[in-house]
Amino acid sequence: MGKLAVIALGGNAISRNNQVGTIEEQEENVRETLKNILFLIKAEYNIVLTHGNGPQVGNILMRNDAGEQLYNIEPMPLDICVADSQGGIGYLIERVLRNLLKEEGIQKDIITVVTQVVVDKNDSAFKNSSKRVGKIYSQAEADLLAKQKGWEFRETGKEPGTYRRVVPSPTPISIFNKDSISSMAKNGTIIIAVGGGGIPVYIDEKGMLRGIEAVIDKDMASSLLARNINADEFYILTDVPYIYLNYTKPDEEIAEFLNVADAEKYLNSGQFGEGSMAPKIRAAIDFVKKGGQKSVITEATKLEDKKFGSKITMNYD
Repeated sequence: MGKLAVIALGGNAISRNNQVGTIEEQEENVRETLKNILFLIKAEYNIVLTHGNGPQVGNILMRNDAGEQLYNIEPMPLDICVADSQGGIGYLIERVLRNLLKEEGIQKDIITVVTQVVVDKNDSAFKNSSKRVGKIYSQAEADLLAKQKGWEFRETGKEPGTYRRVVPSPTPISIFNKDSISSMAKNGTIIIAVGGGGIPVYIDEKGMLRGIEAVIDKDMASSLLARNINADEFYILTDVPYIYLNYTKPDEEIAEFLNVADAEKYLNSGQFGEGSMAPKIRAAIDFVKKGGQKSVITEATKLEDKKFGSKITMNYD
């Protein structure tokens, strides 16, 4: 049985800031990224893929708005929108990967699992919404929606007087179907799961599952899944080739090899931005501390080239 790796595809693996976001662009981005994991498949790794959904679920929310305003179509809640994005993105990844494997003469089953992830409805995140979603509004529009729908808004920090909706980002507690995901992956099926951090659900007083308005951090949910299925390695693919210390400053330096103690020291000292690298570092540390062999953070198209990528292990190798 080969090693088991969980690979978290970042947002730029699907959509990129300098693109319109056509399906042709997204398909080419996915293909370019997935080509870089073929070496792991050829090395007989068992693979579980996870992915982000930020731009896609944002577009779904904007379609919600347009449908409600123009055609009086009842908008869907955020958990349904996340589920929609999981299905669409999972299909795209699965189709592109099937074609790549066919070109390489590799026969494997690929299964997309629409994944529910349990959160605590009393998580402190529900008192401090922080995750920006959906379109940009003027202050007047944001004020009206806040009154009508009870939404929370924050300034974008880009154009003065522009706002985006913010929603809670609670800590993932448990993942449904993790045992099935583990079993299928360890038997050679490539699994796509926990898309966009998973569909956020909570368990009510009667033990029933309920959807909730939230977005779960994709890297934290991916790390939890990797730990739950006893993965050997955890890869986070993003838009930079390394972890950097003093990022963008004159004394910037690459941190190619980190043990957990040093990674925690840099994290706690504020070296990494909470809106960018800090959640990835935290997810990587959690995986290794709970028994994983190695976490790797690198740029999506650099994974195959071992000259790139920062590695976090319990002790220096």
